[in-house]
This record gives sequence, structure tokens and C-alpha cells, in this order.
Amino acid sequence: MELTILMPCLNEEKTIAYCIDEALAFLKKSGLSGEILIADNGSSDKSVMLAGEKGARVINVKEKGYGAALRAGIKAARGRYIIYADADMSYNFMDCSQIYRSLLLGNALVVGNRFNSYMEKGAMPFSHKFFGVPLLSFLGRLKYRVGVRDFHCGLRGLDKQAVEGLSFHTTGMEFATEIIAAFSGAGLPISQVNIRFRKDKRGGRSHLRTLRDGFRHLIYIAFN
Repeated sequence: MELTILMPCLNEEKTIAYCIDEALAFLKKSGLSGEILIADNGSSDKSVMLAGEKGARVINVKEKGYGAALRAGIKAARGRYIIYADADMSYNFMDCSQIYRSLLLGNALVVGNRFNSYMEKGAMPFSHKFFGVPLLSFLGRLKYRVGVRDFHCGLRGLDKQAVEGLSFHTTGMEFATEIIAAFSGAGLPISQVNIRFRKDKRGGRSHLRTLRDGFRHLIYIAFN
């Protein structure tokens, strides 16, 4: 199998079917053999049922957290390459083509950059767009000596063989930083591509907690 499109999931019943359809449309258009893998982190709504109806493979991840869900999904993926993104419609899965092309060029990790392309109005809070993400990304670039401009972008691609040689420990949102640090520390090639960013279409409270998660990223950068 060439590609696994992985989505971490926690109560995404309003958006998960759309995301799966968009991911399947990308696979069809690209002519790639692939799978849609949902790493469910304990959803109490209809997310798992809807994902199954759409033909996605679902794994249940008992350990809580964004990083825990992604780590389990990466381990379970069957594709030569893995592209992962959130299941809240904030990312356009047709942008997977840019991620995939960069992987084919030999990059082991490809990170999306939301700041050099179209960003829908309201997609990112003011404090994240002009302070939090730029500052933490700047500190990450200094610490890990990489050119990644957007350390918190949730649309990324991985070479499965490369990632299997690395170890990860975080379970929360700071996994986004840990994975860049791990690839950089191993001397593996990292690239970035410009991607579009849309407003979260789930409604309700975001999974992201600005102060808590920002602090966890900062602590990780400071001590790892």
C-alpha cells in the first residue's frame, strides 16, 4: 500500500464524513493505493460509526491525547507513506498532493505551512496567528536548527520506514514539536510546503487549550 491518510479523532461527528470523502477524492484523483485510518481517542458521539460507514479503518486508542492518538495511528498505518491531518475540516485533503510529492523527493518529514497560503477568516485566533505560533516556531527553529516556519501545523507527511526508527514519548499537543525534534535529531531530511487553512467546522469548544498547550510546547523546547 502506498499511502495511509491518518486522522486523529475525538467527537468529530459533524465533520469526519466530509473529511473522509475529501481524502478519498484525493486518492481517486491521484490514482494511489491507500487507506483512510481513523485513530479514535474515545469518542462518545457517532464518529466511529460514520467513519466505518465511509469505509475507513478505525483503531481505538485508549491513552488520551493528540500525541497518543497519532503515535498509535502511525504505528498501525499500512502505507509506505503516511499523511495525517485533523478531522475537523480545517485542512483541505486535496493539499495532500503537495505533501506526497515532497515525500517522493526523498524527504522523511513534510510539514505544512499555513502562513504563506490561503487562510480563511477566523481560522486561527489572533493570539495564535500573531504571537503564539510564530514565537514557539521561532524558538523551535533555534533549538532544533530546522527551517520549519509553522511548528504547529496539523497537516504533515511521514516516511513510514524513517519514523519506525524513532521513539516518541509525549501524548499531548506538544507531539507536534517532538516529531520535528526527533527527525531533526536523527539527521533526516525535513521540508515544508504551503497549504490552505480553513475554519474549524465542528462548532463548539476546540480541543486546543491555548495556555496549557502553549506552555507544554514551551517546556518541551526548553528541556528536550
